Amino acid sequence: MNALNPEVTAPAAAPAPTVPHKEVRCAVRFPLALPVILSTGSGDVAAVSRNVSASGVLIELDRELKTGEDIHFSLRMPGPVLGTIHDVLVHCMGRVVRCSLSQTQYLAAATIDEYQFSEK
Repeated sequence: MNALNPEVTAPAAAPAPTVPHKEVRCAVRFPLALPVILSTGSGDVAAVSRNVSASGVLIELDRELKTGEDIHFSLRMPGPVLGTIHDVLVHCMGRVVRCSLSQTQYLAAATIDEYQFSEK
């Protein structure tokens, strides 16, 4: 409706253009297949990493994890990836941000909220 002429209506606003969703990464991901033992609230689970970054990990496993679930896990990071002479054991704490079934395995993406390097 127009204030000067009540019978004239303003044109409807055009819908906002859709912008394709672009995932923003915080850190470089390394495609590393490393053995992982996850400790969850419902027990330990053997898994394999698909990729690892400073802020997260993608893990392949045989069972589904719940989104939001807290997890603890350890990775033996290869020295060349970290720029060290020896491999380094890293203990991580994080949470599951998504989990989906991919053909025969589950893929769980998790944040790494805290980590600690181990001497052994």
